[in-house]
Amino acid sequence: MVTALCVVSGLFAILSLATALFAIHQGNTNLILKTEERTPFIVEACDEGSVTLVSMIDFVNKGKQCATVTDCLARTQLPYEQYDGIEVWGKVERAGVPRDDDYFEATLVPCGEMFSIRVIVRLTARHGMDIKTALRRMVDVPVDIIYTRLGRRPWVLKKTRIVLTAEEIAGATGVELAED
Repeated sequence: MVTALCVVSGLFAILSLATALFAIHQGNTNLILKTEERTPFIVEACDEGSVTLVSMIDFVNKGKQCATVTDCLARTQLPYEQYDGIEVWGKVERAGVPRDDDYFEATLVPCGEMFSIRVIVRLTARHGMDIKTALRRMVDVPVDIIYTRLGRRPWVLKKTRIVLTAEEIAGATGVELAED
């Protein structure tokens, strides 16, 4: 009886080790958001009260397994204490697949492949100002790109920050920043 138990335990240990080695050999996802290579923000729409800016960023899967991006959003960070002349709104959508419902459609990323996202930031003037006047005193806008990815292992929530600088906004919109 003891011998049979030892044999079964030994077989279980060998099977567990073989499964672990197989999983290590198969690898996992390695999804990278290439923020350092993002395109400059450009004006997509502009009127008297607001301007919409867009930048493109690539996701690349450098891992050995297919990755899934299930959620992706842009969280803009401009508190009124820093500058209350602008209201900021942001969203993320897959490039070439525009949506008007602020929903990010889950995307499969095979190993070695990539896909692009559009980061959309809308700046709206407040306090009765027109957009050009409000942008003259603009400050930098941190934008967190928050996404959930899945692979062989359980889901992971990641956050990467890009900064839409006041200078980049001024350059894209043709506004001269105030000196004071």
